[in-house]
Amino acid sequence: AGAALVAATGIGFTAAKLITPKPPTAAEAPEEGEAAGAAHAADTLVMGPERITASGVQVQTVATSGIAGEIVAQATVEAEPSGQAALTARAAGSIARINKRLGDPVRAGETLALVESREAAQIAAERSVAAAKADLARKVAARERRLFEQKVSPRQDYETAQAELVAAEAEARRAATAAGAADVSRDGRYVAVISPISGRITAMNASLGAFVQPETELFRIADPSRIQVEAAVTAMDARRIQPGDQAVIETTSGETRSAIVRSVTPGVNEQTRSATVVLSLAGGGGVLQPGQLVRARIVSRQSATTGIVVPEEAVQTVEGRDAVFVRTAKGFRVQPVTVGQRTGGRVEILQGLRGGEAVATRNAFLLKAELGKSAEEE
Repeated sequence: AGAALVAATGIGFTAAKLITPKPPTAAEAPEEGEAAGAAHAADTLVMGPERITASGVQVQTVATSGIAGEIVAQATVEAEPSGQAALTARAAGSIARINKRLGDPVRAGETLALVESREAAQIAAERSVAAAKADLARKVAARERRLFEQKVSPRQDYETAQAELVAAEAEARRAATAAGAADVSRDGRYVAVISPISGRITAMNASLGAFVQPETELFRIADPSRIQVEAAVTAMDARRIQPGDQAVIETTSGETRSAIVRSVTPGVNEQTRSATVVLSLAGGGGVLQPGQLVRARIVSRQSATTGIVVPEEAVQTVEGRDAVFVRTAKGFRVQPVTVGQRTGGRVEILQGLRGGEAVATRNAFLLKAELGKSAEEE
């Protein structure tokens, strides 16, 4: 009986040891936060600025405004009044030298051409004669002053000499100003065509040896950094727009630029029946050139709502839900959103985004594909 009892106890202990699960070792135990890290990695995408630029993904900062708060208008890129100049010869004559060609950069005060002119010689001669007369009048006045102080000459002669000096100096200043306005050279042979601004030559109508008149336009200079956008809107929309409203300029290639409303014309054009909204670009013109046709999306603060409007291609379907890719310091993160109205290629975001955040717009589908690729590799 004792032997049977010992055998039964041994069998029971062996079975319990086999049935009891082994505790996981340190290598087999799951690391703390591993599941949370995997879930976070599935919603983020690491991309550097160089890679973003190479892929063609464009990022746009969103603003708070509903669909009804946006005003879409066709616009034209124009040079600012101080950003373009038309250069003409200040006197009639023949072109003796051309220093620049079409498309060349120029600096303010640089001579583009020289015009040989008889009028320039006459202006220079008048300047020399006036300067000589002023010098002579100055000497006469000084002599009359000494004679008057010595009581040799009467006061009347001294006062007459002073009046003649004032008239001679005035004539000398007039002749010098006329010569300077005509940009006459020192030798009086040429009239210089000088650029008043820095920029590039956008138009040129000058040929060597050609005879030109003072009103003939020889060069046109434009500064690419001094441009503005002029948008045509209806009279009803013009009443909703105020200086300071935000806007986005879109090119035909899909590129966007931030802008701000600078002014709105008080009336409408009699021919087009539209008002003109002048927009100032943030950070210069960049790729925009004068004469380029663009589209302006103006956000009116008078009809602003809590919704945020983004391009329709910015909203992608990720794991069966609408989401956008928000720009982060290291790349992008997937942000689920609630979509409202859709019209004209624009989508209203009701929830999920805040004003001022930057989201991927153009080629956002590439980020979705890259996110799926990363998930498969993991």
